[in-house]
Amino acid sequence: MKADSEFIPIAVPDLGDVEEQYVLDAVRSTWISSSGKYVKRFEAMFAETCDAKTAVSVSNGTAALHLAVVALGLQPGEEVILPSLTYVATANAVHYAQGVPVFVDVDPATWCLDPEQIESAVSPRTKGIIAVDLYGHPCDMDRINQIAAKLGLWVIADAAESHFARYKGRPTGGLTTVTTFSFYGNKIVTCGEGGALTTNDAELDRQLRLLRNQGMDPDRRYFFPVVGYNYRLTNVACALLCAQLERRERLIQRRQEIFGRYRRHLEGLPGLGLQPVAPWAQITPWLFCVTIDAARFGRSREQVVALLQQNNIETRPFFIPIHQLPPYAVNRGVNSYPETERLSASGLNLPTFTGMSDAQIDRICAILAAAGR
Repeated sequence: MKADSEFIPIAVPDLGDVEEQYVLDAVRSTWISSSGKYVKRFEAMFAETCDAKTAVSVSNGTAALHLAVVALGLQPGEEVILPSLTYVATANAVHYAQGVPVFVDVDPATWCLDPEQIESAVSPRTKGIIAVDLYGHPCDMDRINQIAAKLGLWVIADAAESHFARYKGRPTGGLTTVTTFSFYGNKIVTCGEGGALTTNDAELDRQLRLLRNQGMDPDRRYFFPVVGYNYRLTNVACALLCAQLERRERLIQRRQEIFGRYRRHLEGLPGLGLQPVAPWAQITPWLFCVTIDAARFGRSREQVVALLQQNNIETRPFFIPIHQLPPYAVNRGVNSYPETERLSASGLNLPTFTGMSDAQIDRICAILAAAGR
């Protein structure tokens, strides 16, 4: 394969005529800030999609996580259990509230927080759990909710990567106390930046909306009973999201086709592992994931990345374990994270976007097949 072949990026948003029409409508209406018809429309559409009573739009997924821990009452010094294998925003949101993230390992069958490790991580200061749907795979929420109820803990589902995934037939977004989402540019639906929270708790919904809007009393303008945040999402961004939600079935279908083609090409290659899917899960086809066993494949993950880069193909390594990052290294050596560390060292995201051609997938897979032993 020639090094000057067409560049294949890791992700490209799928934006079409409907998105352009709705954004133009929002701009022409002059409602370009955090009020307007598309904000309410998006929140109603997204809540229905998630089988939740309400959705609260916010400026990004990290803001959604921060609002969730604050609204649930996390106090300085209190602890929250979360997986070490996740994007750093999950831990940062706890840190913003002066809480303490406590890391546990992930389950090799799902790559998500291992429910069996929760109880051993609990201390008298533990207040909650953040369960992360890693790379589009939902957590075992029934088991996590059961353990949390027994221990008197709240649960946040971090579904930043799992829009439209299903757990035992139910969509992510209505499976626990509150769920957070991201609409960053590489997500399956996007508005560039943006986020949302879904919940079935009317009082929690009220608190989230209060905190999102600087803490201003909704019934008394410029009266602020609490300190809040400017985490609102714009009407223009929500216009984009409304269009994306209307087109979601086509977006999901094409990504499922891409996942299927990758799997058919790559299944069975010695040393190349594919993302596991639990029998009760339907994952979001976000980024196609593989793991590289260097001894069996014949090349390390880094060598595969370099080879694909030489062929103008962009990739992403899996997240660095949060317990290995300088701000959170205080946990280093306290617990064991063998599965987290194995996946982080071997995992690779391959290009996945609805505009990908079959020929591009075939090209990537041919290079991988030729690279192995």
